[in-house]
Amino acid sequence: MPEITINLAVGRTDEQKTAVMRDISDAMVKHLGVKAEDVVIQINEAPLTNKMKGGKTFVERKAEQAK
Repeated sequence: MPEITINLAVGRTDEQKTAVMRDISDAMVKHLGVKAEDVVIQINEAPLTNKMKGGKTFVERKAEQAK
């Protein structure tokens, strides 16, 4: 039973998350030959204040991009 965990910063829609999970599930079925009902996918979302890249929180990065 493949189990996939995806870590994301908050901000995606439910539709986007469902679509990406469906695509990943389909890829597991196609490439690993497992049944779709055996594929487990979980998305963990973190607030933008709890993620950092390049020494700046995602809040700071988003503010800079808005300028």
